[in-house]
Amino acid sequence: MKPLKSTKKAGDIPLLICVFLMACFGCVMIYSASYYTAGVQFGDKFYFVKKQIAGLILGTAAMLGAAFLPYQKLAKLKFPAIIISVILLALVFVPGIGVTNYGATRWIGFGGLTIQPSEIAKYSFALFAAAYFAKNYKKVKTVTGILPVLAVGLLLCLLVIIEPNMSITMCLGLLMLAIIFLSGTNFKTFLIIIIPCAIAVPLLIILEPYRLQRLSAFIDPWASPKGEGYQLIQSLYALGNGGLFGRGIFNSTQKYRFLPFAESDFILAIMGEELGFFGLLVFFAACGFIIFRGIRIAKNCSDRFGYMLAAGFTLVYGIQVMINALVVSGAIPPTGLPLPLISSGNTSLIITMASMGVLYNISRN
Repeated sequence: MKPLKSTKKAGDIPLLICVFLMACFGCVMIYSASYYTAGVQFGDKFYFVKKQIAGLILGTAAMLGAAFLPYQKLAKLKFPAIIISVILLALVFVPGIGVTNYGATRWIGFGGLTIQPSEIAKYSFALFAAAYFAKNYKKVKTVTGILPVLAVGLLLCLLVIIEPNMSITMCLGLLMLAIIFLSGTNFKTFLIIIIPCAIAVPLLIILEPYRLQRLSAFIDPWASPKGEGYQLIQSLYALGNGGLFGRGIFNSTQKYRFLPFAESDFILAIMGEELGFFGLLVFFAACGFIIFRGIRIAKNCSDRFGYMLAAGFTLVYGIQVMINALVVSGAIPPTGLPLPLISSGNTSLIITMASMGVLYNISRN
């Protein structure tokens, strides 16, 4: 890490520009993917995109606010952030507050406002881990030294998996392991942690019949083309229809209620159909740009907290993009997970943009 400098830099402005443009592009794709379904279900083809534009406005305000709020102050919020996340995750199971859709209770509702606590929990955990390891960096070589981070991570994973939400649980688990690795722990301690986690994954799949059904659909989706395999087949059709150059923006056919969750978890398939292989390459290049800038900000940071925080927030974004892309392309079993900055969903959009504002703030030091 470089020595501490007394002056402020201009910061990584290209990062903020790229994030904002990605969020605007997300609004365009949400309109394209949802206008038919929104018109049929709600009588308003702008239903989803109007909500997303409101999230974009709030997210931009959150990003700019975080960009100029000294990130060092966030270290004091490590315990409040975790406590709030645990409370919000627990409220999901309170009748009248928790909102259930498609058999999963992952949201809490207050009037017309809906929040997905698991999206907040990911960044709260990254903040907690960064603050803990920055203060206790001499303890990271032992299991007892990293036990607080491990305990908090497992608690959040437990609350998320019983919603049930396997995808966010995977994100939290991978995030926890990656942050522990980046803390500087030794190989032996890391193995002691990673082996039980690797064993837990197949156990979690076996315990729930619907996960076994999804695994079966992943192995051979055409065995149940109207059941568990339906969504993956339609996603593959969309990607195949796009070819190299796509059918053109707004010209997808799979969005006409063939592909479920076209505006949210599987919006990448619609992008592939409309923009084609080369269009997706450009999109993933933009994602890679954000990840690269985040890694560079962490590498150049002058203090441990900033380094761990930048690495953690970058990991949250990168892991989620990776898992969503693997699911949509059929490389891993289907699971619901939004594509950051693109998928419909205000909680994810606002929190992600705020985290990018924090990255910019760190880049100024």
